[in-house]
Amino acid sequence: MKVAVIGAGVIGITTAYELATQGHQVSVFERNGAAAEECSFSNTGVASAGYAAPWARPGMFKHVLTHLWQRDTPLRISKLSMADWRWLWQMRKACDSTTFARNRESMLRLAEYSSHRMRTLTDTLNLEHERSQGFMVLLRSERESRLMQDSLKVMRDAGLSFKTLSAEEARNIEPALKPETALAQAIHFPEDEVGNCRQFALLLKNEAESLGVKFHFNTPIEPLSSAQPKTIRIAKQDLGEKFDAVVVCAGLASAQLVRPLGLRIPLAAVHGYAISASVREPLDAPRSGVMDEQYKVAISRLGQRVRVSGGSEIGGNASRHDAASIKTLYRVLDDWFPGAARTQDSVQVWKGSRPMLPDGPPILGASGISGVWLNLGHGASGWTLACGSARAVADSINGKSPDIDLQGLGLERLHLQR
Repeated sequence: MKVAVIGAGVIGITTAYELATQGHQVSVFERNGAAAEECSFSNTGVASAGYAAPWARPGMFKHVLTHLWQRDTPLRISKLSMADWRWLWQMRKACDSTTFARNRESMLRLAEYSSHRMRTLTDTLNLEHERSQGFMVLLRSERESRLMQDSLKVMRDAGLSFKTLSAEEARNIEPALKPETALAQAIHFPEDEVGNCRQFALLLKNEAESLGVKFHFNTPIEPLSSAQPKTIRIAKQDLGEKFDAVVVCAGLASAQLVRPLGLRIPLAAVHGYAISASVREPLDAPRSGVMDEQYKVAISRLGQRVRVSGGSEIGGNASRHDAASIKTLYRVLDDWFPGAARTQDSVQVWKGSRPMLPDGPPILGASGISGVWLNLGHGASGWTLACGSARAVADSINGKSPDIDLQGLGLERLHLQR
């Protein structure tokens, strides 16, 4: 089949590659001048099945309210549009325990499948991107440890591999952790990894091109037409190019692209920040990746750089940087790995718009419109979920039954929550 993939982030590139391996003629359309220029550009790098979970969970709104006026809050509310308010209302409805349990299980299932697929691609294609093994969640207080217990039970019941560590055991794994910073406990995921998402995406793009995939950059496309949903147009007056199938992987722009088809996909931009700097002293830097649970800030080692990622901002825009959010990243880095990075030299500061659905899991599979397929809404877990999502969608397009159960990952679940 002749297939169009809209979007050349890690989701679009993995999708294009998987379709090409199954013999399809694939064209990728991307509005930016290069691949992996938006959310895939400077994300945390943590690919963790255990940490892929919905925001919408019991007690979430109380948690949000308690943090809004804190100096180093992990969540900030900026100027909200009506669409943002509707999204928050939908998220609130998805916070009941039954919905959370179902969505948590769906994301965990997809994350485990995706991790396996990522390792397979990395090993079989020799994709030499910056990566390291293991991921650790740091709990500063006994209260944080108690609050983590329900999540640990879910992971334990799912058979996920992790270890609960004392402070001393955690420091044996990450010896550069600052001794003076309070550490009650840590959760270690030895099979998770930290990897450079953008490097991986660019390497896989090369593999896709070797299979015949055509990439069209600096090519924003028009929203899909209800009369001809499988036709890609560069301009309104353009007659367009017809395809046998179209896969929408365009991140936040996906909602606008499919709106003329009668699809109302509630995507919202949840902005996140990252700072990246060269390693100053390797012995003072993390060996892999850690997450500060209190501030929801991840610190990762990516080759000769340290990346600190975190902060969630609803509303506002990607071009305006919040100084307090960036200051929190520096503070958390200093709490755990002082002197690890050359933060007085050239530091890359990044802000990205993560496309999130109100209930958590992404939407994978058929759109209900003949020939139009969806692979979108991965939020902060895009790097973790990308490879599995791409393989499952490609198998579905090819008429094969995916190796993973897609129940709870389709568009229909959002209709149930209207």
